[in-house]
Amino acid sequence: MSVAFLSHPDCGLHDTGWEHPEHVGRLRAIPSALKYHPDLFHALQHLEGRHATPEELALAHDAAYIARVEAMAADGGGRLDPDTVVSSGSWLAATAAAGCVLDAVDRVMAGTSTSAFCAVRPPGHHAVRERGMGFCLFGNVALGALYAIAQHDAQRVLIVDWDVHHGNGTQALVEHEPRIRFVSMHQWPWYPGTGAADERGPHGTLFNVPMPPGLAPSVYTDALWSAIDAATADFVPDLVLVSAGFDSLAGDPLGEFTWTAADLASIMRTLMKRADSWCDGRIIAALEGGYAPEATAEAVMAQLHVMVES
Repeated sequence: MSVAFLSHPDCGLHDTGWEHPEHVGRLRAIPSALKYHPDLFHALQHLEGRHATPEELALAHDAAYIARVEAMAADGGGRLDPDTVVSSGSWLAATAAAGCVLDAVDRVMAGTSTSAFCAVRPPGHHAVRERGMGFCLFGNVALGALYAIAQHDAQRVLIVDWDVHHGNGTQALVEHEPRIRFVSMHQWPWYPGTGAADERGPHGTLFNVPMPPGLAPSVYTDALWSAIDAATADFVPDLVLVSAGFDSLAGDPLGEFTWTAADLASIMRTLMKRADSWCDGRIIAALEGGYAPEATAEAVMAQLHVMVES
């Protein structure tokens, strides 16, 4: 099992300020935690990803919006909305975050790596075609799915989003592509207010599971698997992409789900077993939310242990 761990130093250039929930410390916590797991560290393929090009970003986003983000960064930054910062380094950070996911797609589709984890920021699952929102600039995972179809002739891509917030951007970017199925379980009602169970999309490819806060972890796990089962009943993926949002952990300041690191590791273990039977284990996880840095890093370590041991 060859597991790629992709990141890029430019992801640290996205300067939201230390008072912002999506600050650079949440990403720095991950390699810091790896130092205390030497066996895990040496089991991974450590890779510096690349930057996505504007042409690649245009698979998901409007060209005028892409140019706007680049220009805002060049002009010193600003805000896309009250929550979503663009700093002078955000263009390099956001293109690196997206590029790491594209690099991971290239690797797993070519068989260079069996699976991959992308430790990147800014996150992406709220960004829609013509604007960023909810801390997100570009739709990293949605872009990865569209890129797999465009560049690798993937015919069936499954996206699983376990972030506590609905991936409204991912949904909007992929719902018109019948070769992509999107599963999202998320707290309801909660930001951004989308993801009702009856939102199925024009091709019936959306599987939204809105859930109330504070339930037992097993209730969330069972609901997620029911949706994955429904999404794959007549659909064998060529590739699995995971929006790995660790704000679904108990105690996260921006969510009220109750999962532990062990719960999410168990979900990944089962998902990897299914990916083995579906598509020779081709699975890519990319960091989304997770706003308690130490808890997020602990959960990422658990994920990585499962990935190298599966």
